[in-house]
Amino acid sequence: MEFVSAIFLIFVAIVCVIYFAFPKKHRWVVLLIASYLFYWFNSTYLVAVLAGMTVVTWLTGLMIEKTSDKASEYFKEHQAQMTESERKSYKNSVTKKKKRILLLGVLIDLGVLLFFKYHNFFLGNAASLLGLFGIPMKDYRFDLLLPLGISFYTLQAIAYMVDIYRKKYRADRCFFRFALFMSYFPQIVQGPIARYHKLAEQIYQEHSFDFTRLKFGCQLILWGFMKKLILADRLGILVDTIFDNYTDYRGGILFLGAIGFGLQTYADFSGGMEIARGVSQIFGIELEINFKQPYFAKSIEEFWRRWHITLGTWMKDYIFYPLSLSKRFANLSKKARKLFGNYIGKKLPSFLAMFLVYFLVGFWHGSSWKYVVYGVWNGMIITSGILLAPVYQKGIALFHVKEASYGWKFFQMVRTFLLCSLGRFFSRAGSCMIAFSMIRNMFLYPRTWEFFDGTLLTLGLDAKDLTVLAAMIILLLLVDIAHERGVKIRESIASQGFIFRWLIYWTAFYLVVIFGMYGPAYDSSSFIYQQF
Repeated sequence: MEFVSAIFLIFVAIVCVIYFAFPKKHRWVVLLIASYLFYWFNSTYLVAVLAGMTVVTWLTGLMIEKTSDKASEYFKEHQAQMTESERKSYKNSVTKKKKRILLLGVLIDLGVLLFFKYHNFFLGNAASLLGLFGIPMKDYRFDLLLPLGISFYTLQAIAYMVDIYRKKYRADRCFFRFALFMSYFPQIVQGPIARYHKLAEQIYQEHSFDFTRLKFGCQLILWGFMKKLILADRLGILVDTIFDNYTDYRGGILFLGAIGFGLQTYADFSGGMEIARGVSQIFGIELEINFKQPYFAKSIEEFWRRWHITLGTWMKDYIFYPLSLSKRFANLSKKARKLFGNYIGKKLPSFLAMFLVYFLVGFWHGSSWKYVVYGVWNGMIITSGILLAPVYQKGIALFHVKEASYGWKFFQMVRTFLLCSLGRFFSRAGSCMIAFSMIRNMFLYPRTWEFFDGTLLTLGLDAKDLTVLAAMIILLLLVDIAHERGVKIRESIASQGFIFRWLIYWTAFYLVVIFGMYGPAYDSSSFIYQQF
């Protein structure tokens, strides 16, 4: 049962009817049963992995909180009889115990993710490393089905346990309610990565049916279908043709493949988010926005603040800040200032933490070195941009660049778009070597006339498909421009007259029906980020 299918829409409709027919107090139970049915339809027996990790995460949270509560009670009773050193020693012992519980829970959940997703990566690299030393190793690699959404709900689980440790909120006492937080079906496929305090309260609330929410939710779902079926899947044909036959092309056509993959990923991933948010809005649940017009970013750093926002904030809150603000990094900063001066010394710990973050972001995307290189590429550009900021400012002053001008902002957006597109070679090519080969052939043979000699019509799309593709890209651009300017498109459409409003709805519906890439010849059900 995939998001872009009639079966999924029927499933959602049935769940909605049952949900709002149920007594308000127990409506969350309907969502829990629906979520596990959805997971079972998509992953069958692998639902046990989700259930097992849910148990581990729930028990870890309870154990951490129980340790804290017992320590607080003991401290209140015996504080007056304890010396200052005894109080400090007791607090440290409690903290260490909580850390051990947290570490055990994190290692179990993370171990399950590493086993299912990265086992062949580790086994293959271990064999290669031993081979360098002349030590033969039998090929122990084996294929496993990857549990649906495991990369997303693992991060969700880790965030929950860490937040309980930090006393951000109380642990959930009801296992089944917590199980709904871990398995909520609209967002388990590819996020957004939810935080407990933002999602749990909503999915447990006693929501009433609201026609306005239904209308706005259906708008989002329809827009998500348009992005996925008309744009992303059509771009996928062109991108696959170029990357699967990369030796046949040179120059601009190769870069077109990278640009196309960037746009395909954006339409595919954000389209899935629109569907997830639309379905949730019908139930009265507001999921976090995961994209904010990323291709309008004026730097790579800003791009990642706008792209997959919930992953970025997760990495910032649970990796970057704990590292960069730690005592070890503070000591490193002091030593670095002595060696490299105040400016670099002050920035160095942040650079190291940032590099680790983007290394992990790349590695999170897939079990291949090409994803690691993709992460490092982005981290390298961001850190070099920060490091060289004074040089850039001198150049801007020297050439009297007006930073507030539209021309300069447009230049920055184009520069960022091209740098992002260049990095896409690593995330889409079959390997790092293929990516480097494609980049080399792009620069060594910059033949631009291929765009005008009919080569475009040999990339899997005919003239009609290319026209539809161009029109859809323009429509997406116009919508993003409107959103960037703060225009509330859905509210504007809803405020129109009955005839004009429904003309827009039916036009969008028929565009999906007529121009959507689906049917026996197409695989329109697989989202790119679903595999991550």
